[in-house]
Amino acid sequence: MSAVAWIAVGSLTVWVWLLLGQGFFWRTDQRLPARKDPARWPSVAVVVPARDEAEVLPVSLTSLLAQDYPGEAEIFLVDDCSEDGTGELARALSVRCGGLPLTVVTPGEPERGWTGKLWALRHGMAMARQRKAEFLLLTDADIAHEPDSLRELVAAAGPEGEDGFDLVSQMARLRVTSVWERLVVPAFVYFFAQLYPFRRVNRKGGRTAAAAGGCVLLRAGAVERAGVPDSIRQAVIDDVSLARAVRRTGGRIWLGLAERVDSVRPYPQLADLWRMVSRSAYTQLRHSPVLLAGTVLGLVLVYVVPPVTLCAGVAAGDVVAAVAGGTAWAVMAGTYLPMLGYYRQSFWLAPLLPFTAVLYLLMTLDSAVRHHRGAGAAWKGRTYARPEAAPEP
Repeated sequence: MSAVAWIAVGSLTVWVWLLLGQGFFWRTDQRLPARKDPARWPSVAVVVPARDEAEVLPVSLTSLLAQDYPGEAEIFLVDDCSEDGTGELARALSVRCGGLPLTVVTPGEPERGWTGKLWALRHGMAMARQRKAEFLLLTDADIAHEPDSLRELVAAAGPEGEDGFDLVSQMARLRVTSVWERLVVPAFVYFFAQLYPFRRVNRKGGRTAAAAGGCVLLRAGAVERAGVPDSIRQAVIDDVSLARAVRRTGGRIWLGLAERVDSVRPYPQLADLWRMVSRSAYTQLRHSPVLLAGTVLGLVLVYVVPPVTLCAGVAAGDVVAAVAGGTAWAVMAGTYLPMLGYYRQSFWLAPLLPFTAVLYLLMTLDSAVRHHRGAGAAWKGRTYARPEAAPEP
């Protein structure tokens, strides 16, 4: 066989393994577990970190205020030094809409060694602890919940003990309206599931741990045992770090796709999506040039090689290269179809996944370049050092 054919066969082999051996990551049927309503609804504190979120609060915060929850529940919105009137708007929306009680607190700039979001969560969770809340719902300021969302999350957590979950997280359905959102957003969730297969996360006693930071329900006891957020105060990818801390201390976790929890933040331009991905891509690789090189080679082998070897094989009359490359591309597209279906997008986007993967490759390289130039993981006016460089508070 030719060298091109060997490369194509290698890519096909990887795809067969991904299809069958990576926790069936491509399936999208992990939904909130259905349980009977508890005999007594536990108290819940909803903690919302918010920095310059006035644009989305009229949708997201009003959805939280309108939660139909049978037990005691209240909302703590932590205004993280916003400059757009986020705190004032939140108070006004509470007065106008009523619903669950709302408290707005402003803790000031984060201490060194803390990321902004986790500093905000620390203060919100401390207030929840004072109220002796039995559960905490950590939800981002751009996430809208259907009225029964909190009720379903608490019911899904179940009773404390062997049959219950200490952490229940739903990956909110992201907005897909613009051309770039349609092209990039479903792939973002697809790649996340490939890294952290939901079935492996949800397996009792499993080692894979992950969560989706936009919607995380935590049992108060698990918070205390894991020592969060203090134990993960430097984390930029805070949701995965949170899940690992809970699992490491014996907690049982669950992660799935949401049906009634949606992100309302728009990413209309490629530049908006680029910033979303590149701000933490190199952090995901632990700032390692070796892992970066391996990731680039892996993305090329898995996503770029199939269409390239198909075209090269057809042009050169290399049947093995063409068949192996085409089959690998078909398997790739087939694994992407369930995610496109979940996002209600055209299946014709599936063959374009190699192009989207190249975009993600470039975003990852840009993230590494920014880090080595001192820009680090930047978000909303703040830049975070790599964890080992951050001083202890």
